[in-house]
Amino acid sequence: MSDAHYYDRHDLGRFPEIGQHAPELAKKFFDWYGAVFAEGALSAREKSLIALGVAHAVQCPYCIDAYTQDALSKGCDVEQLTEAVHVAAAIKGGAALVHGVQMRKVADHVGM
Repeated sequence: MSDAHYYDRHDLGRFPEIGQHAPELAKKFFDWYGAVFAEGALSAREKSLIALGVAHAVQCPYCIDAYTQDALSKGCDVEQLTEAVHVAAAIKGGAALVHGVQMRKVADHVGM
């Protein structure tokens, strides 16, 4: 293993290897994953944009890579991708801020 880079975009193509020692579980995951991203009430394009936003929120470089490419291949432009990232950032930032209510409750309880 190289010490040069922890994240290597080529590793994304190795994802199916995750089932090497648990093929039954991997098959279930990949079948479910495929079903989730199939056309449904949401289009595959919409799901790709959602996935891109979530990828940024959970900070998964492999997912960011995969869903940037996927969304572009489904007709999204960079402006739409950027907006999806801003939505994710706003939700993540808002989630951090709303937890300030918990901080205030503890401070009130302690009598500060």
